[in-house]
Amino acid sequence: MKSKRISDKMEKLLNTQMTTEAYQAQVYLSYASWAEVNSFSGIATFLYGHMHEEREHMFKILKYINDRGGETQIEAIKAPPANPKNIGDCLQKVLKAEMDNSKDIDKIVNLAHEEKDWATFNFGQWFVKEQIEEESLVNEIIDKYNLASNETSDNNSLYEMDRDLAGHSQEGDMPREEKF
Repeated sequence: MKSKRISDKMEKLLNTQMTTEAYQAQVYLSYASWAEVNSFSGIATFLYGHMHEEREHMFKILKYINDRGGETQIEAIKAPPANPKNIGDCLQKVLKAEMDNSKDIDKIVNLAHEEKDWATFNFGQWFVKEQIEEESLVNEIIDKYNLASNETSDNNSLYEMDRDLAGHSQEGDMPREEKF
């Protein structure tokens, strides 16, 4: 039997985050399906990609809990919220979810620091960086959406945006890593 190297409080918090990541995957799946049904295949492709990424995050946390001698608790995932009203609403909801997720990651990192659990603190840093990228990426897409939606002519701009998102990277640029 492995010795447990995380506190009960940290184990509970990590399990909660694992469930949150699973829920976020469901939200992305739901929104991707909505976009696909509404003929925005590029946006759907982008959102389906993020669904997979959230599931990878969930699994990463699951493995970490188990590897540190804890025990994962697989719980039911609540249903995703109602479909967005439009693409702008969808993107705003995605941004809010990412920002909320960043706050949850911060709780893990803060607890790890408080407990001097440097392994979990280090583990959490990967998620901190990931959330910086996610928020930056979604903000960039919202900026493009705003440009496209403010200058629509028979939805040509939205069509071009949708086409661009089909091949868009799943990762954002870190502001501090940009080269000038």
